[in-house]
Amino acid sequence: MNRKPVLEQILQRRRKLRLTQQDMQSRIGMTRQQYQRLERDGNPRLDTLSLVAEGLNAELMLIPREKRLAVQRLLKEADHEANPPADENPWYGLLDEES
Repeated sequence: MNRKPVLEQILQRRRKLRLTQQDMQSRIGMTRQQYQRLERDGNPRLDTLSLVAEGLNAELMLIPREKRLAVQRLLKEADHEANPPADENPWYGLLDEES
């Protein structure tokens, strides 16, 4: 199934936050079935997207096409800084007890 880019981003964000579709019910007041349908093949209205973004601690934003790659690069760098790979993290394993 070829998912729409915004729906794929919603799914990825929810999974990154380790939220279930059921969790979204308490966060945004949408039933699990409604939310499941939205992720699967929905064509949500703008107010629904705004509600889902709020539930995912995210913001809806229009980005000019000519700035899209720069924004993606910044987001990737920020994510890398927040979650560096183990081999680049100077604190990795520091408190692990040796067997």
